[in-house]
Amino acid sequence: MASRESQLTATLLTSILAAVFGSLQIGYHTGNVNAPARIIEEFFNVTWRSRHNQSMPDHSLTFLWSLSVSIKDFGALLGSLGVKCLADSYGRRNSILIVNALSVVGACLMFSSKASESFEVLIVGRLVFGLFCGLVMSLNPLYIQEVSPTNLRGAFATLNQVSFATGILLGMLAGLETVLGTEESWAMMLSLSLIPALLQYLSLPFCPESPRYLLINRGEESQAENALLRLRGRSDKVFTELEEMKEEAARTQTGVTIKEFFMKRSYRQPIIIVLIVNLGSQLSGFNAIINYSTKMFNQSRMDEAKYLTLGVGAVNVTFTLVAFFLMERAGRRKLLLTGFISLAACNLLMTITDSLLFMVPELCSLQVLVVFFLISAYELGPGPISWFIAAELFDQPSRPTAMAFTSMLNWGGKFLLALLFPPLLKVCGAYVYLLFMTVAIVAFTFTWLRLPETKGRTFDDIAAEFRGAEGIPLHNKTGFNTFT
Repeated sequence: MASRESQLTATLLTSILAAVFGSLQIGYHTGNVNAPARIIEEFFNVTWRSRHNQSMPDHSLTFLWSLSVSIKDFGALLGSLGVKCLADSYGRRNSILIVNALSVVGACLMFSSKASESFEVLIVGRLVFGLFCGLVMSLNPLYIQEVSPTNLRGAFATLNQVSFATGILLGMLAGLETVLGTEESWAMMLSLSLIPALLQYLSLPFCPESPRYLLINRGEESQAENALLRLRGRSDKVFTELEEMKEEAARTQTGVTIKEFFMKRSYRQPIIIVLIVNLGSQLSGFNAIINYSTKMFNQSRMDEAKYLTLGVGAVNVTFTLVAFFLMERAGRRKLLLTGFISLAACNLLMTITDSLLFMVPELCSLQVLVVFFLISAYELGPGPISWFIAAELFDQPSRPTAMAFTSMLNWGGKFLLALLFPPLLKVCGAYVYLLFMTVAIVAFTFTWLRLPETKGRTFDDIAAEFRGAEGIPLHNKTGFNTFT
């Protein structure tokens, strides 16, 4: 325990907290459109009526609202494409500062949509903000993992998800009718993400750049040493870590192209792992609950549906904190397995309760509990780990590309679910949750067979295992301690 405490410096904590202001903004704009959905839909309708002297058709309004919710995720998918270029050209810290400008522009557009009487401005604002989402949710874990000591790397990376979940809860709170989710104040509510954006600009410039980027990517050993000294506070820690980085630098090529990333044999296993874990995480039902929980509870004729949605946000934050404390104890693998099998069980229960709800209305309380358990299962492992596992499975030259790939999978999955869940729910009814259950079971099975434990291992150690494991099933490699 003493060795852990010795690595917790004020600079390290400040750097991580300054970075996660970005994910706080993303969470806020994920949670704040849920409760006031009807008010913003009415704004769409009023705007349409003022232009065309008639109400917007119901199917058009449904599509436009689905588009408004999902366009952020589509923007994030596009933004993911810029991760490698920014991270390698400007560094991890500077890239986070650069893309923060997109958040500011997006929030300003969303705020001005009401005054300009244009729902198109709101949609464009969410698209611009989405570009920020796709970039920062890859840049954050990249920066956090590269500045963190090995034995705290996973826990600190989980703070990105804690901040994201906290933002969702704050967004849900701000969206309540009793707070800012009113016809008069909803535009102001959409602008509040400017506060953490400003706080990031006031704090992150004073934090060090990633030492790994400075040494391995830029070859600036003295600057890397200075950055490490600020982060670790002890010269003996700096010397050991610097030597590890030099050894890694000697074994890695200077850069990896997109084509090389997908063609190199030693990257194939980690690419498949990242693909299954991320799609399994995003298509397992969590995003449907987060985006549409208020409507779901309303359809179940539950009183105070908006406050139940607030409960969803509170459970979300609670279990990201649980994951934070368990990450370096239980490890990534056990938390993922527990999360995926629990998600599968929750989706099966959602199917049963939703099917019987009209015959047995008393089941609505059980459905609320199942929703809470589903959120808990997601945040216990799949939620936080899916965002940072790629950074642990790949070496330094390929890490930005791997994180861009992660971001594309995550946001692509969110976009598809946000866009397709309402029509799927109409077509399949309660049985839509069986699709989520199937995805969770596939992800559980693959994780059980293929995912190595990365807890407490250096980046070079993990990369070396993959270099030596070309063509060899990873679960047979004793060095990975896969089943311990």
